[in-house]
Amino acid sequence: MPRFIFFKIICFLLLVLNLQSTFAQELTVDAVLDTSKIRIGEQAKVDIYVTYNAKQKGLKIQWPSIGDTLTGKVEVVSVSSIDTTLPSKSNSTKIFQHQQITVSVYDSGYYAIPGFKFIIDNDTNHVLFTNPLFLEVHTVPTDTSAKKLKDIKPPFEEKFNWKWYINYLYWGLGILVTIIIIVLLIIYYKNKNKQVIIEPEKPKIPPHITALESLNKIKHEHIWSEGQVKEYYSAISETVRQYIEERYQVNALESTTDEIMTAFRSQVVDKESKDKLQQLLMLSDLVKFAKMFPIEIEHTFTLQNAFDFVEGTKREEETTLPDEPLNTPPAV
Repeated sequence: MPRFIFFKIICFLLLVLNLQSTFAQELTVDAVLDTSKIRIGEQAKVDIYVTYNAKQKGLKIQWPSIGDTLTGKVEVVSVSSIDTTLPSKSNSTKIFQHQQITVSVYDSGYYAIPGFKFIIDNDTNHVLFTNPLFLEVHTVPTDTSAKKLKDIKPPFEEKFNWKWYINYLYWGLGILVTIIIIVLLIIYYKNKNKQVIIEPEKPKIPPHITALESLNKIKHEHIWSEGQVKEYYSAISETVRQYIEERYQVNALESTTDEIMTAFRSQVVDKESKDKLQQLLMLSDLVKFAKMFPIEIEHTFTLQNAFDFVEGTKREEETTLPDEPLNTPPAV
């Protein structure tokens, strides 16, 4: 009796294995190229097919992951979605799945596309591969026997006939004469009614007067004490640069500190004034661009350097204006 039970168990296991083998044999994968030869830049289509028995319910099929290339220089242009065809009246036992890959190659040669890998029910030990594919890519053949291309024939020349343009000439001359008459009339009446107003020439304010007034204003506003340190140094630097432009005809507003100091090598300026100019410009640059925060005494020292530079370089013949007192800077 025990031998009979053991025999039945063996028969059941063999039956299960036989059914699994039958199911595995009924699941097939295949890949087909629509053409085996293409020219450079042309496209070919790879069709992948999976067929299995409809009775294999819950079957998990892991399709291959398609990247930018299949292999080497075989580039992937597009990948379609997986199309599934369920059993029908004409075919009641099979399920068909299909995916199409469009590829292209841009170099001549022979290319082997390896088989596509399928994993069934997460079983990585027993995977299925499609058959490998072969693609031949060639260039466009040149027909050496063909005749050379001929140049394009030039356009036919047509003789000029001035009578064709005579009407346009009359109209053009008429419009031109009309425009000239209108312009002359406008100029005539404009000059006739124009009143000549002669304004007395205003005396030119010497650069150092403007600079000293601006520096006095900066001193009295005292904006650095309100946290506007960057604006304070920018105002001093701009005032001195404007003075340099008007006094020495140096493009100081658009120049860097190094460029200004280089330009001053050719100017007749005492060394002390040059040193004070360089100190105030360099400190202003550090505050504006390097976000430096000077101590309180440097605020006063920089403004005094600006006063001293203007006073030390002003022209003696421009120290006063007619009927206007000279504003001298107070001690800072």
